[in-house]
Amino acid sequence: MPNLGTTEIIIIALVVLVLFGSKKLPDAARSFGRSLRIFKAETKGLRDDDTSAAPAAPAPAAQPVAPLPIESRPAAPAATSPSVNGVAPVDAERR
Repeated sequence: MPNLGTTEIIIIALVVLVLFGSKKLPDAARSFGRSLRIFKAETKGLRDDDTSAAPAAPAPAAQPVAPLPIESRPAAPAATSPSVNGVAPVDAERR
């Protein structure tokens, strides 16, 4: 990384001043500072959550789960009423 001397820093400061203007520069710096504070607080909160969420004792080992037995069921009985083209008629009460 190149070393920045005082001349380069002054040139960069002048370019930033020309781009943002003297009125907007303090507001931009203030907003940047607030954003950094919020970011720092949030990262600290995440670290605190990680340390407080650590369990005191190790969790017991998980037991292997046996597969469920497949039950053999008889096939569903065919419709008692005659069907046409494989479709059972609809009862009048269901309509």
